Amino acid sequence: MNLRGKVVLVTGASRGIGAAIAKAFAREGALVAINYLSNDAAAAQTVAECVAAGGDAWSVRADVGSSDAVREMVDSIVLEAGGIDVVVNNAFKPYAFDPERRRRFDDVTLGDYRSQFDGAVGGAFNVCQAVLPQMRKRARGSIVNVVTNLVENPVVPYHDYTTAKAALIAFSRNLASELGPAGIRVNCVAPGLVYPTQGSENTKESFRESLMAATPLRRLARPEDVAGPVLFLASDLGGFMTGQTLTVDGGLVMR
Repeated sequence: MNLRGKVVLVTGASRGIGAAIAKAFAREGALVAINYLSNDAAAAQTVAECVAAGGDAWSVRADVGSSDAVREMVDSIVLEAGGIDVVVNNAFKPYAFDPERRRRFDDVTLGDYRSQFDGAVGGAFNVCQAVLPQMRKRARGSIVNVVTNLVENPVVPYHDYTTAKAALIAFSRNLASELGPAGIRVNCVAPGLVYPTQGSENTKESFRESLMAATPLRRLARPEDVAGPVLFLASDLGGFMTGQTLTVDGGLVMR
C-alpha cells in the first residue's frame, strides 16, 4: 500500500473504530498520531498495540471541537514528524445507538442537530483547516472522513446523528472538488452498525440479530472491517479516487 513512513493523524483513536484504524496503519509501517479527548489509559493502550503491530505511534490529546486545540495539535505533529500525509476524521460527539431508546422526532431539538453537526462537520472542519496549509505546500495528501450507511438507509431514524453525517458527506465532496487540483484527495467511509463499540454496546441482541438477517454477509461489522477501506482510500491503491463514499456494511446498502 506504500504507507511505510507516512505520517497519519487519526482522530478519536483511543478505542473502537479509531483504534482499529490506527493499528491497521501501524501494521503497514506508518507513523501514527493517535488523537484522543480524555482517556489517557485507552490512548496509551492503542499506542502500545500500534508499536506491537510493527509501526510507530504516539498519542496527542486534543478536543477536535476546539480550533485552537486542533491547531496546537497539528503544529506539534508537524514539528515532531515533519508533516502529515493522511488524516482520518473519526471523532464524533458521543451517541448511543439504541433503537428502543432513541429520541423520536417530536422530542429532538434543533440544538441536538447543532450539537451533532458541530461534532461531525465542526471537528472535521477544524482538523482540515489546520492540516491543509502544509498539505498544499507539499501538493499531496489524503483525507478520509468516517460517516454512516444510515444516510442511504435510515433503518433506524437517528435524526440528528444521521443528518450531521449527511452534511459531512457534502462537506467532503465540496472539499474534494476544490482540493483535487492541489493533489489532495478527500473521501468517506460509511460503516453500518459496528459491534462492539462504546456507542453500540447497549444495542439489544434481538435488534442485532434482525440486522444481521437482513445483511447479505449475515453479520455486523467489526471495527477492523472499517480499517481496510480507510487504508485503501488513503493509499496509492486509491490514488485516482476522490469525492467518493465507500459503504462498509456487508451489503445492506447496495448502490
